[in-house]
Amino acid sequence: MSAPIVHGGGITEAAARFGGRFEDWLDLSTGINPRPVALPSVPQQAWHRLPDKLTIDSARAAAASYYSTNGVQPLPVPGTQAVIQLLPRLVPAGRRVAVFGPTYGEYTRVLMAAGFAVDRVERAEELGPDHGLAVVVNPNNPTGRTFQPEDILAMAAVMKANGGVLVVDEAFGDLQPDLSVAGHVGANDNLVVFRSFGKFFGLAGLRLGFVVANDAVLDAFREWLGPWAVSGPALVISRALMSGETETIAAGILERRAGLDAVLDGAGLKCIGGTGLFVLVEHADAGALHRHLCEAQILTRKFDYDARWLRIGLAPDAESDQRLADVLGRWNALREGDVARPGDVARPGEC
Repeated sequence: MSAPIVHGGGITEAAARFGGRFEDWLDLSTGINPRPVALPSVPQQAWHRLPDKLTIDSARAAAASYYSTNGVQPLPVPGTQAVIQLLPRLVPAGRRVAVFGPTYGEYTRVLMAAGFAVDRVERAEELGPDHGLAVVVNPNNPTGRTFQPEDILAMAAVMKANGGVLVVDEAFGDLQPDLSVAGHVGANDNLVVFRSFGKFFGLAGLRLGFVVANDAVLDAFREWLGPWAVSGPALVISRALMSGETETIAAGILERRAGLDAVLDGAGLKCIGGTGLFVLVEHADAGALHRHLCEAQILTRKFDYDARWLRIGLAPDAESDQRLADVLGRWNALREGDVARPGDVARPGEC
């Protein structure tokens, strides 16, 4: 088994290394709504009993409407990561896998650990007859790269002609519903769409996602996961929130993103990508900047495959924006005596 990937959210580990109470840290290492929505009322029965068919079907119907699936009933799963672990079972024996990268590293790690050769690709033209499975994250994590639906469907057509499956991870798609291909699954039986519930609603700890696919794929995932894979409370909460008003949630996220943009712009940092829930920053001394922020009890996400990158998530409020701005201001002040190197900073307005 390959080494585990270090993901964002490791506040307790960071506190143990750099000091301070973990409660006092500002976690900007994840791509999650920093203002979790208020939880709806959950009846005692949902805690007391195993989830029944009505509870499951109600959550699936709400997800079908929320994700605009054109009648396909999404399968609730215990987080997207749970079904990523099962992806090797969808790859025909002896075939290679294509992953549009750089992207969320668990896809390559899991597939390689299962013995499959994985090709990192950047363009649809790189998909070939050897590929039994292709994975594209849209919008992408961490770069924010996007493909239009027609481009995704063209990829699915290529994969189908080669007897392969296309998996589209739309974990960060809630703020860009026009990019989704969930509504095209019914007409494309080799298309599988993953959706994440926790990021947009700020409830990552609920461990809930949905798979949109044809009946055969959904039946396979259901069998592999086993009965009662998702808790009754998670199903009740998702049904209520996906059936409710979400424009205010989206507006709140975009307001927080604007706050982050203003801070990074003011610090002269070079923003090279992102989504509504995070920004990707490029800096020649990203490792040193990451450490400087950690020493101020602010956690960001660095990458072992590109030492120039930091992913910075949204702060919960303007006070936290100012905290980040102050720490970045001290960073710039400490560097004023250094000789600037090309690419170190960007001009204000480039975020």
